[in-house]
Amino acid sequence: MRPILSVLDLPPVWLVAHVGAAWVLSLVSPPVFGWIGDGLGTLLVGLGILITLGAAAQMALARTTVIPRRDPSAMVTTGLFAWSRNPIYLADTLILLGVILWLDAILALPVLAGFAWLIQTRFIRDEEARLTAAFGAEFDLWAVRTRRWFGRRG
Repeated sequence: MRPILSVLDLPPVWLVAHVGAAWVLSLVSPPVFGWIGDGLGTLLVGLGILITLGAAAQMALARTTVIPRRDPSAMVTTGLFAWSRNPIYLADTLILLGVILWLDAILALPVLAGFAWLIQTRFIRDEEARLTAAFGAEFDLWAVRTRRWFGRRG
């Protein structure tokens, strides 16, 4: 991949692009969510920002990278990572949903599904392969008990 493209192929850039698509679709979307969308959207964006900051802080304390496609030096499985193997991507998705609600852009809801699919195929699968290569059975055990997006098993 060319250097400029590798700089642009990062989750925050994709998030901004999807927010832009939601904004464009908001221009033609019928109003549906109203003041509830404003409040819930603001709440979800705030929650997403808090989750991102918390997960990044946990990774910094563990002295491992938050940059996709870099090899991890540690595996973080506690705190937010006990509830999601990908709390930052979950947070990005919450932020996008919040923006869609706040913009009252019901026609942009499919953009949310597209974003989740893109993140999973372009970033999450590669990161899981890197974690498996680096940590083997430790990653496998964590993956069995912690869902990719949100939730714990048994």
